[in-house]
Amino acid sequence: MKHTSELSIDTILPAIRRAIGAGDELVLLHRPYLPPAAWTYVKDCLDTGWVSSAGAYVGRFETELAAATGCARAVATVNGTAALQVCFHLAGVAPGDEVIAPALTFVATANAISHCGAMPHFVDVSEERLSICPRALEERLSVVARPGPNGTINRDTNRRIAAVCLMHCLGHPGEIDAIVEICARYEIPLIEDAAESLGSTYRGKHTGRFGLLSAVSFNGNKILTTGGGGAILTDDEQLADRAKHLTTTAKTPHPWEFNHDAVGWNYRLPNINAALGVAQLEVLPEMLRAKRKLAERYVQTFQDVRCARVLQEPSDSHGNYWLNALVLEPDVEAERDALIKQINDAGYQCRPLWQPMHQLPMYAGAPRGELGRTESLCRRVINIPSSADLAPNWQKGER
Repeated sequence: MKHTSELSIDTILPAIRRAIGAGDELVLLHRPYLPPAAWTYVKDCLDTGWVSSAGAYVGRFETELAAATGCARAVATVNGTAALQVCFHLAGVAPGDEVIAPALTFVATANAISHCGAMPHFVDVSEERLSICPRALEERLSVVARPGPNGTINRDTNRRIAAVCLMHCLGHPGEIDAIVEICARYEIPLIEDAAESLGSTYRGKHTGRFGLLSAVSFNGNKILTTGGGGAILTDDEQLADRAKHLTTTAKTPHPWEFNHDAVGWNYRLPNINAALGVAQLEVLPEMLRAKRKLAERYVQTFQDVRCARVLQEPSDSHGNYWLNALVLEPDVEAERDALIKQINDAGYQCRPLWQPMHQLPMYAGAPRGELGRTESLCRRVINIPSSADLAPNWQKGER
């Protein structure tokens, strides 16, 4: 056990200052970088009048996003929650089913499951990656899973376990190989919640390409933002076509008639938003390099801080470091809120992780396994400023 004097939280704020300096304005947690091309492309939308989802930037964004991630197809949507909901729907998740998901995640993961009429089933995460722990998943399935006529059944609830949702927390890839193997053995489709992991790879392959489908997010605070937006990624052409059809109100092609052949959604991304995405995809490699430099700077400045460590990518992964995170030692977790206030009062925006899903009132009754690490980590993890332009030499043009 470390000596109390070594665990003083008063060493954290000076380390942040050494890493990113101090300014006259609040240093935001994560602000977007909009390159000059963003103005040009958005003005083009306004000048031509093509502002809706029928504009050309939508298709261009989808094509270039697919190329950037290496997947066969990308289908742009109005937000990441919509994208994830459609992923579950296309995977066959139906009312009355269950979807296994981490309890440590943003609420959109569980909400997307609920929007399908299904119930989230929470499992624990790993200390190293903050995403689903394969051993926790295996342990839970070994207890509750049994074969059924239409798939794997939860013997406690008699509901079908229709999917496993792996969320890559803070941009760091989960332990994908092990989870893929477990899903295959239990014959449960894998869906990736890659909302935070654009630009992250696992064993050289982009996140979002290991499951049947995946969802990414382009919310205002994401590494690439369209103001609000998301996308469905898949290597299955038929699923991509179906996703595009359903997110365009399931309208059948016709020059003027309005015919629809299924219950669909009006989930397509508008052209103006897609134009922002196209501009940022052009500089995504630069932003990823800058964020890596910033993460390295944090690791360096926190070497002598004994009460916290910087969350780093696993050895099998290349993370995007979307949001840098400090993991506090258990002995100082009670001081987390005081530390967050101290850092924010000093002009550096920071925040805790999300409230675990099983502690929210609408999911308190959801099935779950043991969640000890989830409950510990939610009290000990703090996100600190992570904008790309905070990286060393960014302002000097050395991007």
